[in-house]
Amino acid sequence: MTESARGPGSSTPFGMERDPSRVVAFSDAVIAIAVTLLVLEIRPPEDTRHLLHGLAALWPSYLAYGVTFMLIGQVWVNHHVMFDQILTADRVVLFLNTVLLMDIAFLPFAASVLARAFRDGHGERTAVVLHGVAFELAAVLFNVIWTYARRHRGLLVSTIDSAGVRAIGRRFRLALTWIAVGTLLGALLPALGVAVIAAFIPFYWLPIRGEITRARPR
Repeated sequence: MTESARGPGSSTPFGMERDPSRVVAFSDAVIAIAVTLLVLEIRPPEDTRHLLHGLAALWPSYLAYGVTFMLIGQVWVNHHVMFDQILTADRVVLFLNTVLLMDIAFLPFAASVLARAFRDGHGERTAVVLHGVAFELAAVLFNVIWTYARRHRGLLVSTIDSAGVRAIGRRFRLALTWIAVGTLLGALLPALGVAVIAAFIPFYWLPIRGEITRARPR
């Protein structure tokens, strides 16, 4: 979309504007691969003579898989919430989204480290902090992208009002605090840190006021 097509009051913040549908499609693919890779860390027990015991001993892997999968699922949902309100993407948005995807691609490794640390009984604090920091970085990037978009309102759809913009911003800022608290607690009490981060899952699936507005057709 050119500047003249957008009207005299609009301007391109940085670089050529692009339809974000391709950004969303590429992001969906990266997220899909990330959640798929999570299950590869769960390996069947080698001793099938005591299979039930071996399966039960894999509980750290189940825990890391479940928590990480649901958190990445939240990333996916809120990525759509955000980009449903972004009309055009300039190079800053493209760059920040690329860094976000790089962080998401790292999450299966963080989940694997978390599972192994709890399974071996060593390094749990470091593992929880690594896992938490990876998600905290994703939260930071969500906030940076949304803050940039809201400051350049020409990037946003016209159907979202100021209240919707603020509602989405509040939800993204809450993630920063919640995950940071869980990460810090995990550095002291690993199980508590995981519990706090996991408690974030049901709350964050609640709808955001901003996503109730009519999204533009793709």
